[in-house]
Amino acid sequence: MSRENLSFRLAERPHDNIIPGKTFKQVREPAPTADNLKDGEILVESLYLSLDPAMRGWLNDSRSYLPPVGIDEVMRGITISRVLASKNPSVKTGDLVTAAIGWQEVGIVAPPNFERVDVPAGGRPVDAIGVLGLTGLTAYFGLSKIGLPQPGETVVVSGAAGATGSVAGQIAKLRGAKRVVGIAGTDEKCRWLTEELGFDAAVNYKSATFAKDLAAATPDFVDVYWDNVGGAILDAVLPRAAQRARFVMCGSISGYNNPGKGAAGGGVRNLWALTAQRVRMEGFIIFDYASEFAAARAEIAQWLAEGKIKRKETVVKGGLQEADKAILKLFDGSNMGKLLVEVKPFEVGGSFRL
Repeated sequence: MSRENLSFRLAERPHDNIIPGKTFKQVREPAPTADNLKDGEILVESLYLSLDPAMRGWLNDSRSYLPPVGIDEVMRGITISRVLASKNPSVKTGDLVTAAIGWQEVGIVAPPNFERVDVPAGGRPVDAIGVLGLTGLTAYFGLSKIGLPQPGETVVVSGAAGATGSVAGQIAKLRGAKRVVGIAGTDEKCRWLTEELGFDAAVNYKSATFAKDLAAATPDFVDVYWDNVGGAILDAVLPRAAQRARFVMCGSISGYNNPGKGAAGGGVRNLWALTAQRVRMEGFIIFDYASEFAAARAEIAQWLAEGKIKRKETVVKGGLQEADKAILKLFDGSNMGKLLVEVKPFEVGGSFRL
């Protein structure tokens, strides 16, 4: 009897929030098999699916760095997968790979859309879609190419308890920043940043005293701002910019559910600070630095092995069918660290299952 394959396909483009059961449709059909493979391809089954804020932007029919997901297409996404069959000499049956098969249980993938997972000392397979994957590389290159924190400087990170922000703050400390301040949405997240990750301070943007707290946390102003959020938080940080500050524009999650309307439906008002303090604000896409990924991974892996970087995952169990509900955690603030869906529990040496 043939294996069934569950996939999520885009049913309609959301105008604001993703609506479980409406934005995507679940499709069940026979899974591809080894007989369907062409030379160079591999057949894989998904174990863990990465959920990322950028996914919301891929649903909009607008100009961006990637074409939008098409109606009836499988939702785009990166997985940790196990190889079921291979016609590619670089991997064999049973190997773990990162595979861009999207939101489906079984898929066929060809280079360059898969990569064998090599687990470094102190690492775990899921790190390949977290701190050693695009998440960690985004933090690494945003700071190395744009932020460029210097000894004695203050770095502020918004969305600091998320997958990228939590790594960015730690790398800033490793790069010599004197003071790293995180912005998060709960007191629990703020405690995690300071007590476990080594941030010097953390402020809760939902507090009635947020502006005052931010000022107190940045007495020497802000030399580097890592922006994951945009909107009102960006507006609050702008007046705190030091002269010649660098603003690393990684994301604008506060506005992702209001496409074309600005963050949370309103624009940024304090752009005058860019001129007054000679601030440089620069965006980037991680794929711009693909030729340097290997060297960056090696340095991050060394930090992991030495215990200098910590990471955390929020793992949603229950299978792939939970994906369209789980992704909402990115926008309601209920996740910490990297958000994953456990598609199929899998153990490696008794230590992989999260």
